[in-house]
Amino acid sequence: MNVASPSPPPGTQHWYWAAPRIAIALFVVAVLALLWLLHRQELEEQRATLISDVLWIEQDLRFHLTRNQELLQQLAQDYFSGELAAARFDLRARSVVSNSPEIVQIAAVDEAGSVLIASPGPTREAVAGMGMRQEPVVQAFRLARSTGNATYSAPYQSDGGDSRFDVIVPVFREGSHVGSVAATYSVRALLARQVPWWFAEKYRLTVLDGSGNVLASKSNVAAGQAALEYQLPFDPPGHGLMLHLTSYRAKTNLVRNLLAVAIFGLALGVLASLWALRRHVQRRLAAETALRREHAFRKAMEDSLPTGLRARDLQGRLTYVNPAFCRMVGYSPEELIGREPPMPYWDPDNIETNELQSARVLAGEAPPEGFESRLRHKNGATVYTRVYAAPLVDDRGVQTGWLSSVLDITEAKRLEEIQRQQQEKLQFTARLVTMGEMASTLAHELNQPLSAIASYTTGCLNRLEANDLPPEELRGALEKMATQAQRAGRIIRQVHEFVKKSEPRRAPCDVNAIVEDTIGFMEADARKRQVKIRQQLAPGLPQVLADRVMLEQVLLNLLRNGMEAMLEVRATDRLLAVSTAVHDGAIMVSVADRGCGIPTEVAAHLFEPFYSTKVEGMGMGLNICRTIIEFHKGRMWAEDNPPRGTVFRFTLPLDNP
Repeated sequence: MNVASPSPPPGTQHWYWAAPRIAIALFVVAVLALLWLLHRQELEEQRATLISDVLWIEQDLRFHLTRNQELLQQLAQDYFSGELAAARFDLRARSVVSNSPEIVQIAAVDEAGSVLIASPGPTREAVAGMGMRQEPVVQAFRLARSTGNATYSAPYQSDGGDSRFDVIVPVFREGSHVGSVAATYSVRALLARQVPWWFAEKYRLTVLDGSGNVLASKSNVAAGQAALEYQLPFDPPGHGLMLHLTSYRAKTNLVRNLLAVAIFGLALGVLASLWALRRHVQRRLAAETALRREHAFRKAMEDSLPTGLRARDLQGRLTYVNPAFCRMVGYSPEELIGREPPMPYWDPDNIETNELQSARVLAGEAPPEGFESRLRHKNGATVYTRVYAAPLVDDRGVQTGWLSSVLDITEAKRLEEIQRQQQEKLQFTARLVTMGEMASTLAHELNQPLSAIASYTTGCLNRLEANDLPPEELRGALEKMATQAQRAGRIIRQVHEFVKKSEPRRAPCDVNAIVEDTIGFMEADARKRQVKIRQQLAPGLPQVLADRVMLEQVLLNLLRNGMEAMLEVRATDRLLAVSTAVHDGAIMVSVADRGCGIPTEVAAHLFEPFYSTKVEGMGMGLNICRTIIEFHKGRMWAEDNPPRGTVFRFTLPLDNP
């Protein structure tokens, strides 16, 4: 029994007959298009390769010249400092030339441009004026001497017809020019040395001057029709020099390419009509498989992250949480997905702050640097986190919610608190040490009012026994005794406030009042050391939010350091100037002494912990001072105080939160 084969559905017969014709037409179009595209792609690749290669060779030449300049700088420093004799100068110069044969000669010249020594080369008398007689070299020498920087000369022709240029490296000592080292380069030798063989096999590299004249070139390619050209400045040495790169047209096997394209296109055209449905099914299956793999990969990646991830829709409902976030708060995904604010992991003691932070995220006002949020674990433990929020956008570019990455910083917070407590203990210890060092002066200062009280008391008793003490005179004596008692009490109160251990308390403070109180506290020590303290306080300073005791500790340390720095100075020159001013939105306090100053090698370590120039110093005073100022969002530094001494300055911002 014959069974008729099923006929294609109506409307598809035309497609079956037209498919081969369409395939042939597409084949022809595809071949032509591919040939054109291959040709364009070949030219673009050649141009990109040419630009990349010329940039590489330019960077290599620049690096080589810079490295040689550094060697010449060191050679110049050693020679003009007297550490390098003439024989050793010759050895060093020959070593540089052996590593860089493009350097024809290295010469040392004095401040007037006269050659002192040259190597490798003839004697001083023969070499005098060889390089320096060229006008471009003379101009470069003058420019280097005036600017203090290494300077390249314009190119010039040597007696042998070789194009050359010089680099002048000046040496200064105490602000005065003492001489220079000049190195003469051969442009031809520079290209021969630095341009690799493989580069010369592909291109012709030419060095042109500002007028377009060829100074030197290198290439192993036979000249032909230029395919591509490119040039860029050759700086250093500059002066209009250009690197010109030429690439000659290479032969391409168009027949082979055409045959490969034709075969490939014909195969695709024939198979396209027969396997269209199969390809469609395969592509769909492949897309579905890739989608499942991508989803599984992203899910595994999100589940393995130690950072918590949390997604919310535009209304604030939780739509996704990863395992790291669940471990962080102690809740399962089933307990969190679909929840709206307030969230179960919010800290009940910090509920208003959490609500404000959530509202800012939903409004798109979350800070890009993130914000800290205090959460509550399901077991009741407090969890400190830092949250970074970003818009959640779908494949159509429409925002569907917000994605937040949550970092657990509980341990970092704990370490920060331990460090803060240790710093407070160290500051308290430093205040006790300071009071211990000032004990003798404070005892003397307290002895004066106590002695006065004793004297007035004895006098009053004697007059009372004699029965000749008028009431007015008794009242005057008692008032003086009260004044001295108040003075002693004020000293004791200042010491007690300074040394008692307490938490930092930031409150509005008058910086001028703090300065005056601290100076009053140090007046006895200043009289003992024969130091005059001068105040230059700017009137009407705005108040700053600060801890008064901590600022007194900073000022006390700076005043004592300033007085100790002037121990070797004549008593008449011992002046300690304290000033305040408003500068760049902050209050700046300066303490200037007329001591011996701070050497450069000491200044680099001045604020490091446990670094001290004193025999019995702990090396923590200035470090603690800087820590206190940075706690107040300020900055501390030291400067020279011409003509002699040092100025310590610190700032306290007016908008300090």
